[in-house]
Amino acid sequence: MPITISHTAPTLLITKSAFERVGLTRALFDEALNLTDDEFRVEGGLIAIGPLVGEDTLTDLIAQLEEHGLVYYDDFFELSGNWPAWLRLFVMDAGS
Repeated sequence: MPITISHTAPTLLITKSAFERVGLTRALFDEALNLTDDEFRVEGGLIAIGPLVGEDTLTDLIAQLEEHGLVYYDDFFELSGNWPAWLRLFVMDAGS
């Protein structure tokens, strides 16, 4: 099932296999970001975190993922949330 991506703020997409490979948990993200169920979504092999608000939230999160050994673009990617409201984007794992 595709995940709807917000046009109002960035969303971080992480492959579920990379997330699990480095031992990340939802609790780590909840502790740092105080996420709701709508802000941490898992569908197939993909995890979507966001929309992320706050000026440094995305850059801090990317730095933390890289510290855990994840590689931008290969393991995770961000969608800016910078498109018009009349455009709706959906994402899903290519293997789904």
